[in-house]
Amino acid sequence: MLDATYKIWPQIFTAALWEPQMPKYSPVYGQDRAEIEDLMARYLFAMDYNDFDTYADTFTEDGTLEFARGKVIGREEIRESARQFKQAVAGIYQDIDGNPAILRHVLCQSVIRVEGDRAWHTGFWFETANDGPREASGRFTPTLGTFGVYEDELRRVDGEWKFFYRNIRNEFLKGRESGEANPVLLMDAIADGAG
Repeated sequence: MLDATYKIWPQIFTAALWEPQMPKYSPVYGQDRAEIEDLMARYLFAMDYNDFDTYADTFTEDGTLEFARGKVIGREEIRESARQFKQAVAGIYQDIDGNPAILRHVLCQSVIRVEGDRAWHTGFWFETANDGPREASGRFTPTLGTFGVYEDELRRVDGEWKFFYRNIRNEFLKGRESGEANPVLLMDAIADGAG
């Protein structure tokens, strides 16, 4: 349902049926944003350090993760899918000595919209790794791998923010690109339509 929503909104932009507005922030927006940013940082650290339990715990029990390998629903499926994905990636990305490369993900600019116990996030991410050539000193050089956009819907559950839906757009994978429309306008349109 949500992935279909993210696919249809660019057509609405083109038809000019929706007027974007700057959001109005509530007095507690700063607290909500800090908690959501903390969740996103914990998600990235868990992914990069193979902590699959923490990774899965960043999602609601019925959360959805849509990424390069498809769509998975529920914490247990997300945990196992993340584990399998990291194993596959270790065979693809290798340093110059043939060891699994060390990958680290970085979240850059983020826009977060909070409406009560629901929130939406759009953010730009990139991945870096130690799989570049070795310098004369023996040091590995980093490379910039892939990059893309997160499309998220979050829910506050028992006082904690969790991902209800996370779509990881990747500009290097056909069919997973973010598209031509401004992803922030897409997020705002979805939030406005969630009423």
